[in-house]
Amino acid sequence: MRSLHSPFVPVLDIIREHRRAYLLLNLLAYGLVLAGMAAGALFPGLNAASLADMDSNGSTALASSLMATPLLFALVIFAINVGTVGVASISVPSLIVPFAGIAIFAVRALTIGTSLAPVDPTVRTTLVPHSLTLLLEVQAYVLVMLGAFVLGRAWLRPASVGAERRRDGYLRGLRTLGTLLLPALVLLVIGALYEAFSLAYLVPLMLGR
Repeated sequence: MRSLHSPFVPVLDIIREHRRAYLLLNLLAYGLVLAGMAAGALFPGLNAASLADMDSNGSTALASSLMATPLLFALVIFAINVGTVGVASISVPSLIVPFAGIAIFAVRALTIGTSLAPVDPTVRTTLVPHSLTLLLEVQAYVLVMLGAFVLGRAWLRPASVGAERRRDGYLRGLRTLGTLLLPALVLLVIGALYEAFSLAYLVPLMLGR
């Protein structure tokens, strides 16, 4: 049975080896999203500012224009999540400055939360199906952040990955990051498909539209 799951064995081994960091990153990511939602609900101006920013950068208009074609919508969601969060916010900064991507995502998680704050009945209804999207996408980012954590620690403390030089530690940490990127991409694909189809079909049905 182990051979049937062999593609996932290295990922599970990494999570087990860094169990404490993995749990703390989960607490950080989901906790900050929930904190952002709470802040947005308590201070509606924060939510309004987040939504206004989405309007000004074209995100809202883009989502509305793609709603009628869920597969294309899912592709765009996937590309944005991978490009702006997985790569630009977490991976690339961590390749330059140890752990930088974790700090950048922490700020982004708060922003995500404030934009989803349950400020009215429509948003509260939408959050019911959207909670699964959040679960999947944030978990993907947790995996990428775990890779960034291992990379940063291996870079600063090569002995933590059995290396003697920082260069070797960096390369081993980079391989770990690459290993964790694959399941993160799978989660983002599933999350994008679910998000697109739930927004196109499930949410309108729940709202009676």
